[in-house]
Amino acid sequence: MKLQHSLGGLEGLGPINYEKNVFVEEWEQRIFGIHAALMGLSESLREALPDYDLDASGSTFHTTWTWADLRKGAEAMNPFDYFKYRYYEKWLGGITAYCVEQGYITDAELQQMMLEYRAATTAPIPSNPAASIDAQVLRYLREGDSPRRGAATPSFKAGEAVIVANPPAGSHTRLPGYLRGQRGIVESVAEGNYAYFCSTGGDGLGEPVPVYVVRFDPVEIWGETAEINPSPLYAELYEPYLTSPMIAYRSTTDD
Repeated sequence: MKLQHSLGGLEGLGPINYEKNVFVEEWEQRIFGIHAALMGLSESLREALPDYDLDASGSTFHTTWTWADLRKGAEAMNPFDYFKYRYYEKWLGGITAYCVEQGYITDAELQQMMLEYRAATTAPIPSNPAASIDAQVLRYLREGDSPRRGAATPSFKAGEAVIVANPPAGSHTRLPGYLRGQRGIVESVAEGNYAYFCSTGGDGLGEPVPVYVVRFDPVEIWGETAEINPSPLYAELYEPYLTSPMIAYRSTTDD
């Protein structure tokens, strides 16, 4: 996660908004629905554990859309814009940019539709999709897909010390910035290997890998700014994000 997408441990960010409503505005429900529909029609489901027949749905959506694509859209935003917009406004921006990039709509068409709907805010939205498309999306919401791919092949075991790596972030990463370079203890190992939605490039995610719950001492991470007698911090981390203390030491001395 880029800095603006993972703020754990940072101070001076102002008051925290504890808004409990999932959807504050009505339009936010539609944005969530669009995201869910794209997930349910994604080309990535051709390799899903449930046997989805995407061709039978009749959808013209022919590319991959996953949580990773949504996250990449948010992380690619200018940090100042990221803090300026509401949660689902970021979703809207990422989905829109994706649809333009993939050729589903041109930027000119988008601008024209924006002008038309601003001039007629009560204008009806496009007609509902075919029943077969609805059926595919509803089936996906019920059955989903598991990222688990076979038994675990871990390099570390519970109780073992590890050092969090510092791989290049690229366009997207699942490694919180405040854990980079930190020492932790493996608390538990997941039963299987798990794939990520897409290859993230230099940080090693994509193919199925072991996943660990790692325990950290908050005092080691935040020093004097940590709370008094803090509880341990636990993080689920993919194996490419971890290395042994000995390897990390050798890398440092070689430099």
